[in-house]
Amino acid sequence: MKLHVHILCVLAATTLSAGGTIIVCDMLRGKDAMTVRRAHNNQHLEILDGDKCVLRYNFKNVPVPKTAKGKYAVARGDYIHPLYGPRGEVLTKDYSPEHPHHRGLYWAWPEVFYKSQKRDLHALQGVFARPDKIVGTVTGKDSATIAAASKWLWDTEEIVAETATITSRKAIADGLRIIDLKFEFTALVEGVSIARRGQKAYGGFNMRFSARKDQKIVKYTDPVGKKPRRAWAQIVGVPPEGKDAVSVAVFQHAANPHYPGDWVDYPKLNWLQPTFPSKGAKYVLTKGKPLVLRFRLCIQNGKMTDKQLAEQWIDFNRPARSK
Repeated sequence: MKLHVHILCVLAATTLSAGGTIIVCDMLRGKDAMTVRRAHNNQHLEILDGDKCVLRYNFKNVPVPKTAKGKYAVARGDYIHPLYGPRGEVLTKDYSPEHPHHRGLYWAWPEVFYKSQKRDLHALQGVFARPDKIVGTVTGKDSATIAAASKWLWDTEEIVAETATITSRKAIADGLRIIDLKFEFTALVEGVSIARRGQKAYGGFNMRFSARKDQKIVKYTDPVGKKPRRAWAQIVGVPPEGKDAVSVAVFQHAANPHYPGDWVDYPKLNWLQPTFPSKGAKYVLTKGKPLVLRFRLCIQNGKMTDKQLAEQWIDFNRPARSK
């Protein structure tokens, strides 16, 4: 029986990496296993490391709280919140009073072009990501993965198919946890393109964090011509109800189109992101050909050193991980 379960898990990992149908595999490894559970009447999925929640992926819409007001306070799904620190600290912010459309970790663009119009997926105006299906989950002793499909709706028309794949590894020394993210966007119709705000500011993989005491944001990109050219950033500080500093580092994958993306941060909003596409560009989503973007998050107690950051970028960009 143990051999049979192992075979199923290998098959699941294979189909996941190939983008096919995933075999749902929940390995019974005891209380220390990485698992996935459905929460809030199957509205959301949570990854757990033993009995500790790592993150919640909000698959379906999260309703607007009474504290959120204005036209940007719109029910939404397809994002990660909360993201938790090593001691259970909440590291992300949702439905912020001053920017109620900000929603933890989310992948969206403020400029989506279609039919000679421009709408705003980032601010939830006129185009929305709506749940399609949970492609599957893979769980085991050392990692857990969620893959979920959504459709972008322009009014009622489906214009883009999206798949988000979220993989968390088990925490190790200093509470270090690695979370790999892969996003695939495929146009279902001709004439869809995406861009940053004003084609020069924010847009892409957005990260709105909870408030930080003694917050520091550090961004790094190797100069043009250096090989390999590395790119990472981190935000460090004491999160709400936390006692010590926690860092969240983000790494760009060199296989991403337009790599490396510009770093954009707004310290007063606890905001940090690698942008996509390049400044001044509209990126055309080609029907039948997915845009693939990959990022890695590293979360740990205290600040990550330059050596740790360099090692994580190299590990993330090994050839086996770019397939």
